[in-house]
Amino acid sequence: MSYNCWFECVRGCGRRYSIYDVVYRCEDCGGLLNVAHDLEALKDRSAPEWQALFAQRTHSGPWPYGSGVWGKKEWVCPQIDDANVVSLGEGNTALLHVEPLGRALGLPDLWVKQCGTSHTGSFKDLGMTVLVSAVRQMMADGQPIRAVACASTGDTSAALAAYCAAAGIPAIVFLPRGKVSTAQLAQPIANGALVLALDTDFDGCMRIVQQVTADHTIYLANSMNSLRIEGQKTVVIEIAQQLGWEPPDWVVIPAGNLGNVSALGRGFLMMKELGLISRLPRIVCTQAEHANPLYLSYLTGFKEYQPVPARKTLASAIQIGAPVSYERAVKVLQAFEGIVEQASEDELANAAARADRAGLYCCPQTGVALAALSRLVERGEILPRDRVVLISTAHGLKFTGFKVGYHEGTLAQVVAHHANPPLELPADCATVRDTIDQAIGGGLKQAA
Repeated sequence: MSYNCWFECVRGCGRRYSIYDVVYRCEDCGGLLNVAHDLEALKDRSAPEWQALFAQRTHSGPWPYGSGVWGKKEWVCPQIDDANVVSLGEGNTALLHVEPLGRALGLPDLWVKQCGTSHTGSFKDLGMTVLVSAVRQMMADGQPIRAVACASTGDTSAALAAYCAAAGIPAIVFLPRGKVSTAQLAQPIANGALVLALDTDFDGCMRIVQQVTADHTIYLANSMNSLRIEGQKTVVIEIAQQLGWEPPDWVVIPAGNLGNVSALGRGFLMMKELGLISRLPRIVCTQAEHANPLYLSYLTGFKEYQPVPARKTLASAIQIGAPVSYERAVKVLQAFEGIVEQASEDELANAAARADRAGLYCCPQTGVALAALSRLVERGEILPRDRVVLISTAHGLKFTGFKVGYHEGTLAQVVAHHANPPLELPADCATVRDTIDQAIGGGLKQAA
């Protein structure tokens, strides 16, 4: 069976494009585009056959199917030649049953999807492998693309730079100067991208990159390009597979530019349409109070929407006041009985620290999701019997300044309830023993 996918307008006006067309919005109505698949063709395999195939490919050797994304190639971007796939072993990340944290939150069946253990340390790898592979295919077919560009709060730029470096394609990165962590800034620099630090915020960078990529020889890599979303949807296919194809009751995710929300919905809807799951979960989008346009719109039943000036937040990767995928995200939230919640700076920092005490190492964006989850449990909207999967979007090592600041007590608007700074002591064994006894109880035996 020949599988196929294409771009089509999210507003249902009927306009279609090839996935190899350099186009990001419908030329008739201005709507964003989604990737659509020939689902009838995909029904040539039964649900158990797809499940078996995905299981067989997980961590397998044959190129490129060992990737967590390309193991679902027929569902993602079937037209790309295997020789043009650019993969860095993305996906196949752990789904952890975090019992100590779950008990603390009153959720015995709490799971955390560790997307931050992918190659560049965030879920952005899942979408970037698809987009850069498509660009490589386009270039192989003779399209005159000179470079790929993105605006970023950090993680997108890291993924773009790494995958373009692997493909031998120039990458251009627009970052808001002074508003990304040092670790995030170092990644695109190390991978050889042209890094442009602009005196603006993410939304300003996004405006400029859209103007620059009006030149069709520079391809846009932000999530308004739905090729990214096709890769990111595989995270929920992995979750379903890891849970024995029984979907959770809730999926909770931090939300910035809102492409990932759309991706989760598309993945679940596709699995249900093809019979791999029998029901849909509910979705919770979480935002920082300092950058909360989706939350404010949710309070009006999505009847009103207004971009906001995004204020500085510890959750810098979602410090976005004008998310480009708002329209897509609202459609998903309405289809999934979704909830939008927010978290303060104090809440997100302490939620991340509490999760770290349970063995995780959470980025501040994951802290937003955890804090919002705690609010929903306290209000009784999420019940103790519910199975909840929380998406951890990036590795905490990208945000070392946030971690150090928390434990040193220097973060603005944060009272650190779980601070654990190092104790500075003289090199004296008796003093060390006394300090340990006070900290953990009991008594240390004297050395023989």
